[in-house]
Amino acid sequence: MRQEQGETGEKGEGRMIGDYIVRATAAEGRIRAFAATTRDLVEEARRRHNPSPAATAALGRLLTAGAMMGVMMKGEKDVLTLRVKGDGPIGGITVTANSRGDVKGMVLNPEVLLHARADGKLDVAGAVGRGTLTVIRDIGLKEPYSGQIDLVSGELAEDLTYYYALSEQTPSSVALGVLMNRENTVRQAGGFIIQLMPEAGEDVIGKLEKRLGEIRSVTALLDAGKTPEELLAHVLGEFGPEILERIPARFFCDCSRERVKKALISVGREELEDMIASGDGAEVSCHFCNESYRFGTAELKKVLEMLDKG
Repeated sequence: MRQEQGETGEKGEGRMIGDYIVRATAAEGRIRAFAATTRDLVEEARRRHNPSPAATAALGRLLTAGAMMGVMMKGEKDVLTLRVKGDGPIGGITVTANSRGDVKGMVLNPEVLLHARADGKLDVAGAVGRGTLTVIRDIGLKEPYSGQIDLVSGELAEDLTYYYALSEQTPSSVALGVLMNRENTVRQAGGFIIQLMPEAGEDVIGKLEKRLGEIRSVTALLDAGKTPEELLAHVLGEFGPEILERIPARFFCDCSRERVKKALISVGREELEDMIASGDGAEVSCHFCNESYRFGTAELKKVLEMLDKG
């Protein structure tokens, strides 16, 4: 099945305000579905990293996918990582998410500039290029579950559709999209993941494939004002979709001064001593949220003491 392209989540009068994800079933449990509006969290990522439009679209698509795939996990401490490595100018994208709708991400080369495609859309595939998509789920077992595929298009939604079919043997349709304003802020972002359960028969499969072939871009639907619930109703209306849960989604980074201080230990004694000798201290930025932490000479000496104590 097929994909492609690419807003609303606090409760009030039966609908949520801001970013959120809905979890649903349809066709009497033979289909499960997720849909999300992620404009605010993608805009927050854009504000923090200041990427180009193409890089924003690529990062926004993967953040949206990560948010939906994250809430598929059960455990409070489960962590999902999506990693795209390509030979395009963007270099790579990394996104991590948890089961509570929190997601963060970064682009290796955020300032890449590319011309729009002939159809006027941002050239995400050109920015990503050829490479691999890796999905890692850390669900508290001895070793995290990891699956990897070669990118089939670099558009990301198609690649995730292929990942589900190949690595998890789950027929899926993934749709992702980000729409930018002229001033390069995020106008709309969101998507859906629709999956067939093992008990789905040929009648359901055939009707669903036909319906998915009729769907225009996700961003056009979002820009027309459709909520995640309405997205699923638009796609799955004939299958009787039932909304099971609404989960708020946000861009959230769990970095902190203490965690960064502990990470400084990993740079080693020699580099720490050089920082101290310079008398200028050190400034460390989080790759995911771009938050900067400044450490003076006295603090660096304490870090060195921590290293000595093991």
